[in-house]
Amino acid sequence: MTFHFRTPALAAASMCAAAALACVPAQAQQQPSPAAPTSMMDRLNAFLGTGGKSAWTPEQLATMERLRDAAMKDPYAYNELHHLTDNIGPRLSGSPQAQQAVDYVAAEMRALGAEVTLEKAMVPHWVRGEETAQLVSWPGQTPGTTQKVVLTALGGSVATPADGITAEVVVVENFQQLQALPAGAVKGKILLFNHKFDKELAANGDGLNAYGNGVVYRGAGPIFAATAGAAAVLVRSVGGADFRIPHTGMTEYAPGTPKIPAAAVTAEDAELLKNLAGQGPIKLHLTLTPQTLPDAPSFNVIADWKGTEHPEQVVIVSGHLDSWDLGTGAIDDGAGVAVSMQAIHMLKELGIHPKRTVRFVAWMSEEEGSQGAAAYMAEHKAEFSNHIGAIESDLGADHPTGIYYAGKPALGAYLRPLSAILEPIGAEVLKDSPETGEDINGLTENGVPSFAPIQDSRFYFNYHHTPADTFDKIDFVHLNQNATVMTVLAYALADSAEPAPR
Repeated sequence: MTFHFRTPALAAASMCAAAALACVPAQAQQQPSPAAPTSMMDRLNAFLGTGGKSAWTPEQLATMERLRDAAMKDPYAYNELHHLTDNIGPRLSGSPQAQQAVDYVAAEMRALGAEVTLEKAMVPHWVRGEETAQLVSWPGQTPGTTQKVVLTALGGSVATPADGITAEVVVVENFQQLQALPAGAVKGKILLFNHKFDKELAANGDGLNAYGNGVVYRGAGPIFAATAGAAAVLVRSVGGADFRIPHTGMTEYAPGTPKIPAAAVTAEDAELLKNLAGQGPIKLHLTLTPQTLPDAPSFNVIADWKGTEHPEQVVIVSGHLDSWDLGTGAIDDGAGVAVSMQAIHMLKELGIHPKRTVRFVAWMSEEEGSQGAAAYMAEHKAEFSNHIGAIESDLGADHPTGIYYAGKPALGAYLRPLSAILEPIGAEVLKDSPETGEDINGLTENGVPSFAPIQDSRFYFNYHHTPADTFDKIDFVHLNQNATVMTVLAYALADSAEPAPR
């Protein structure tokens, strides 16, 4: 999961923090719920999936129950994710591992009998190099010593000189504090944005808003810092981890503004720098040696499980195949790919061929600009009217409580029978949302009903984009609950008598 600035305002040096916040995906800013039923009978009908004509016959609902029960037991997604993470490893766009993952997933989909297409996209090829930092001067320093500062380069960052830079560190909490500094206060210095991740918000199940409130500093920090004349920028890691591990992610530069080295510093070291800078001047020696190579060819993996009556109409199940390189991309977003693969696997295992085509997509380069999604939107623009629905999973692999939907309000009533199907696994909630996934956002904007599992976000940002995003974070039952939501929803959309409201 990442975020991408979509408004030109961010390119302007005079932009304000509010403008930056406005560019966080809407799902991370607000998660409105549908209107509550107005009576006890309405509530009972909602629970039972009654109170109106269902889009599915009793036989189709029984098939959903079969899919649910089978998907909860099947080890397919777990095994596929284990291979993607432990055997192939991190899958940064343009890397050999990303290409290996494309080839592997394509072969697995062919083995299931799906019709596979590799859809080309040119993707960024950014390579992480050396990344070190040491405090070399601070109040109370023991002569002849330094202090290590743990950090990691942000995606897309430019390099420092080969031997690094040594400069004074200025610490601010937010954009407003930077703007309040005297002119020239950070010129030639290293600026640290020490904006804290709201752990209490995340602990209350609102990790997306906690992330959205902090990620603007990672994204827009270099623009603000360079505009103020800084030589480099540090950003406090955007996440809840407190084990001195840094949190990477894509950053942004603006046309006409100098590109300066950018890194994320651990929460503990951000506090160290704040404390020492409050006592007097401190200096840091920073070395970052990333490279931005020419864009590289890569691919979305598309696999169609053909429909029997309307094969031209498609329902997408998807996750993004690329990952950051600090960990192995288990929760971001190997899990989303694996549960989408399991949707096709379950249809094969149970011998189910819906009326419409179920299309698996493993998106490429979501983390560095969603170039794979852009390629799909350009290639299939003429077919949007035949896209009946799109599902994306990109919020980890913890317990899902239900389904987000984006589109007409009528989707809530349409999906109501699925609540009864998914209630036994605790996934009966239905919520409307402005958007449901970065890769399928273009479809949403073009009127295609879109969906995502509502996933528990309390712990996701402890691991997301860090070295700790590894397979051991995966719980078999929770992973299969997510696969169940994807599978049941995909079948429901693909086999209903009438398409979902749009």
